[in-house]
Amino acid sequence: MQSVLDKLVYLYYPLLLVLLFAGAKWYGRGKWNEESMSLEQMKTVQGFSAVCIMFHHLSQKTCASWLPKKYIVHGLDFFVPLGYFFVSIFFFCSGYGLYKSLKTKPDYLKGFFRKRVLPLIAGYYLSGAVYLLVRFLMGEKFTPYSLFCYVSGIKLCNTNAWFVIALPTFYLFFYLAYRFCRNEKLALLFVCLGIFCYTWIGTYVNHPDYWMRGEWWYNSVHLFPIGLFFAMKEEKILANMKKLYPLRLILSFVLTIGFYVLSEIAQAIWGYYGEAWHADHIVLRRWGCLMTQVAASCAFVYFVVLLCRKVKLGNRVLRFFGTITMEFYLIHGIFIELFGFSFLDITRPVYYIRNVALFVAVVIICSIPAALLFRELLQFVLHPAIYPEKWKRRKTSA
Repeated sequence: MQSVLDKLVYLYYPLLLVLLFAGAKWYGRGKWNEESMSLEQMKTVQGFSAVCIMFHHLSQKTCASWLPKKYIVHGLDFFVPLGYFFVSIFFFCSGYGLYKSLKTKPDYLKGFFRKRVLPLIAGYYLSGAVYLLVRFLMGEKFTPYSLFCYVSGIKLCNTNAWFVIALPTFYLFFYLAYRFCRNEKLALLFVCLGIFCYTWIGTYVNHPDYWMRGEWWYNSVHLFPIGLFFAMKEEKILANMKKLYPLRLILSFVLTIGFYVLSEIAQAIWGYYGEAWHADHIVLRRWGCLMTQVAASCAFVYFVVLLCRKVKLGNRVLRFFGTITMEFYLIHGIFIELFGFSFLDITRPVYYIRNVALFVAVVIICSIPAALLFRELLQFVLHPAIYPEKWKRRKTSA
């Protein structure tokens, strides 16, 4: 039975709603948010999604069903199965943003890898180095082979860093497709084929210690080509959204819940892992589970886009998180492990915070300055020659 202090965690639910809708502008009948797909609005949505992903990871450390029973403290149960919903937002925005940039920025594909892919790869290896240092300070013992795997990136030192491995892969699909295909429909088809092959490989991998470790690597990636398609047909899609808008909004919300419930039933019957089944059935039941999650995440993203047509989201806090989404995503896991019941199931934490409300607060308080520091380190790694001059200008302006 939860104590009064334990129940304080439930305050985060209304606080998240306040965070989302504080400063929002609501559009009445016949009026629309014509900036619903603007960079500022998309960054705001991604900022909120980054916070929700943090809550998802916190829930997996506090109340997931697979945890030892003595460490389960309920409160964040809502977030345990919903991580792919919020990651879907990122993939959708990535696909949408790439196509819009391709159409609005001259010679966008020139220097594409340096401007778009290199920061992700650098972020992956830099976060891995930070995690490796922390793991060493926490007393983890490394063999020469395990150290090689972590340093080379063959093995994830930062277990949350899969996203910044998958995204450059999709960027490569995009670059090849739109660089060498003159027909845009054919280019989109090429990207879809690449995503399908990536997903197909993922369903054949039996959860090793290396890459492609589970369904979270591929159960939201379909939103990347959907984002591309949305950007291609944006004007027509947004115009159609105005027709029967209340019905579309309600139906998308109902379908999100319905497909989510169906996905939970599918996983309860078939399960995602499948290693215990006969080999002929493993991939088949993974695809069965995947299709329900594809439907649920598509309905959810459609609902979010519809909502933004009537509500202009934005406040200082969300805009701030929108500027550090990648850094916050990559770094917050350290503090979840340092103050959870164990450190990566390897050793004892720095201090185990059993009260979930306090645990959440400590992780947020630590993660924000750490993300800002990580951003500065990443900028220094990417631009070592010009970074000192940037720092001087900041000090002068301050």
